[in-house]
Amino acid sequence: MPRLELVALENIGAVGPGDDLGAIIVASATAMRLSLRDGDIFALAQKIISKAENRYALLDEVRPTPEAISLAERCLKDPRYVELVLRESRAVLRAVPNVLVVEDRRGLVLANAGVDRSNVEVDQHGRERVLLLPADPDASATRVRARIRELANADVGVLVNDSLGRAWRLGTIGTAIGASGLPSLCDLRGQPDMHGRELQSTEVAMADELAAAASSLMGQGAEGTPIVLIRGVPWPRRDGSARELQRPQDKDLFR
Repeated sequence: MPRLELVALENIGAVGPGDDLGAIIVASATAMRLSLRDGDIFALAQKIISKAENRYALLDEVRPTPEAISLAERCLKDPRYVELVLRESRAVLRAVPNVLVVEDRRGLVLANAGVDRSNVEVDQHGRERVLLLPADPDASATRVRARIRELANADVGVLVNDSLGRAWRLGTIGTAIGASGLPSLCDLRGQPDMHGRELQSTEVAMADELAAAASSLMGQGAEGTPIVLIRGVPWPRRDGSARELQRPQDKDLFR
């Protein structure tokens, strides 16, 4: 029978700038007596990627522009925070009280360009800082994947997982913003259904489905389980990226 297994890695600890996430993963898996296999997938919370890549910004060093100040008044947010959001964005799509939705520089449509204040510690001088998304989440996933292969001789896939809202549903859900070593989008068009009819429009966001499953173990608060091993996915062996999942603007019905 088909079976999907998810295991949250233990004893990851606090991640900081320069930490070797591939080595952390292999050490944790070894301590848990998990022998890594080709085809395993690791989902990593975006936050530990950003911390390892030192994607911090100090709020007291930010000088908001007039545009940021005006926008902050509309959405009732800190102008310094809004300035960082604008620096990370291509376009502002929606700004109302307590809501600021943008298309970020990576092509993601999300709130606040992913600029995050939650679970972000102050710096050594007690100054407040926020965390930005990885500059290139697909490249981040590729680096972690290569490091795991170097240390464990296993050809794995890696997902960078973030919690995003959706235009048509309440609540956030785990979403793949970076991927390496697996197809993010599986195109089933042309294949037969159970009755032999040819599928006309079915494309499966497999990376997002796996990210959502992993997110159920990662949690959204103080769980401290930012890495999940996913085993048993019947995925075709090809490389891919999370960019496959971005809807072209001419097919976006929500803008």
